[in-house]
Amino acid sequence: MNAQYKSCIEAVYRCIEACNVCYHACLKEEHMSNMSKCIELDRECAEICTLALHSMQRSSTFAIQILSLCAEICDACGTECKSHNHQHCQDCAQACFRCAEECRKLIS
Repeated sequence: MNAQYKSCIEAVYRCIEACNVCYHACLKEEHMSNMSKCIELDRECAEICTLALHSMQRSSTFAIQILSLCAEICDACGTECKSHNHQHCQDCAQACFRCAEECRKLIS
């Protein structure tokens, strides 16, 4: 693993985990239809974070571009999750914003 990616890899991993927890919890919410955008973004975010994680682990030549997109999607997911009062959404928003911040540190 490339040492320069260490803190970003940790943030990305936490974001994947938070998005997966939020996704599954949203599916169980009483008014799931109100959570459709959150559910969609949780999946998008977990998927791009997984790609970002793998790109950093192998020091991909495309890591910077992937991290840029990852930060953008993390911000979108975090913003959506923050708009819901569920604890799983608030936890996810915090993880997403932290991940976006760590990604941007590497691409600046």
